[in-house]
Amino acid sequence: MNFRPGTRDEPEINLIPFIDILLVVLIFLMLTTTYSKFTELQVNLPVADAQAPKQNPREVVVAVGADGRYSINKQVLEGVGVDALTRVLSLASQDSRETVIVISADAAATHQSVINVMDAARRAGLVQITFATQQSGASAARGKP
Repeated sequence: MNFRPGTRDEPEINLIPFIDILLVVLIFLMLTTTYSKFTELQVNLPVADAQAPKQNPREVVVAVGADGRYSINKQVLEGVGVDALTRVLSLASQDSRETVIVISADAAATHQSVINVMDAARRAGLVQITFATQQSGASAARGKP
């Protein structure tokens, strides 16, 4: 039994700790959020009419098969080491520094096989390297290169 006449205190909600926690979370989010403005830009690339490629009289075509075999100017190589590739590339280029190496690699060829050809070309002193590609089915159907 409660014989004292008293007033009951109304419960209060203390908001100060809640505000403190929200401010800490807000500061944390502001510091850890990355703002990438570059993804919002729409870039229209310039268009240029390219000249027809010059016919290079000295081209050495190196084909790289899916199984890692090499073929230089349609002659299959037996030794697949970088040293063997270097010797054959030197002979095929006839020691001309103007020779262009065209690497025609199978889509399933390993990256290491292509790097071996590039390393052999560097060792042979051949610095002009290009890669042969083909048109995809969609762009070939539209008539675009």
